[in-house]
Amino acid sequence: MADGEVLRLYELVLANGRSASPYVWRIRYALAHKSRPFESVPVGFTGIRAIADGRFRTVPILEHAQTLLAESWDIAAYLDTAFPSRPLFCGPAEIAMVRMFESWIAAEIVRRLVGIYVLDVHDAARPEDRAYFRTSRESRFGGKALEEVTAGREQRLPELRAAFAPLRAHLSKSPFVGGDAPNYADYIALGVFQWVASFATLPMLAGDDLVLRAWLDRGFDLYDGLGRDARMKPLFE
Repeated sequence: MADGEVLRLYELVLANGRSASPYVWRIRYALAHKSRPFESVPVGFTGIRAIADGRFRTVPILEHAQTLLAESWDIAAYLDTAFPSRPLFCGPAEIAMVRMFESWIAAEIVRRLVGIYVLDVHDAARPEDRAYFRTSRESRFGGKALEEVTAGREQRLPELRAAFAPLRAHLSKSPFVGGDAPNYADYIALGVFQWVASFATLPMLAGDDLVLRAWLDRGFDLYDGLGRDARMKPLFE
């Protein structure tokens, strides 16, 4: 597979054009980790099924030569096979540990974030995507309106912030989740913060959360400031 062939990354974007999927963001970081440029193909929520005749339901989708695949873990594995220099994973043991970290993020962090920010996502989406987003998400919440789901969300912030305790404890001793240098676990977590920074009208973190602030600054500065964007919403009070 020739290195010179173009990599295309299909990305979910909001009305302002900002990439807004935590799964896409981890692949953005993975590509930067490997120093691989790519062509961005922006799509809205309702545009995903038009890709490859409806073969995929979610992004990221990576296109490279004759390969077209979705699911961030499959894409990460493919990148390590196609471009073995600067591997994302040093072996099966690291993959297992990072998968466990991802499970913790999903159960303890993302689950809470959805209930707090789902209406913000709707409001930030492309106008043509909002009806679909509302219908599909409200069905996941048993028919509750998005406004009902997010009602009183300010009172849920202390629980959300407390849930980051294991991450803070680790980052108080190491500059990155991966230790002295970032690894795919950092990219997973940074992707979540990039996602929230795409639409949040309510800052998710306290202003004095110095440990997470320092790590986010390091993470956003990676790869010539890949994570910096003037369209980002404040993450800290």
